[in-house]
Amino acid sequence: MTAMKKCIGECRQCAGLFRLGRDVEAALSMVDVFEGAQQLLLSGSADVQQRWAQVLSQMFDCQERHDWLGLADYMEYELIGLLESVPA
Repeated sequence: MTAMKKCIGECRQCAGLFRLGRDVEAALSMVDVFEGAQQLLLSGSADVQQRWAQVLSQMFDCQERHDWLGLADYMEYELIGLLESVPA
């Protein structure tokens, strides 16, 4: 399994935890997911890196509001879409 596929799988798993209301467990997992995503997205274009900063900011806003479903959506759709836009 590639690092990209592993990271995408971890995004989906973490988003699922948020959807199940397991926010403490998901928040701990989220730290590792974001570190892995950061490493993968550093190889992307300047546009990808700018979009990563925007998505990350929006996810942190969701976390501050305790909007776990919104955070799950950002992780599962926006972050995964961004990861998939980076050439292998």
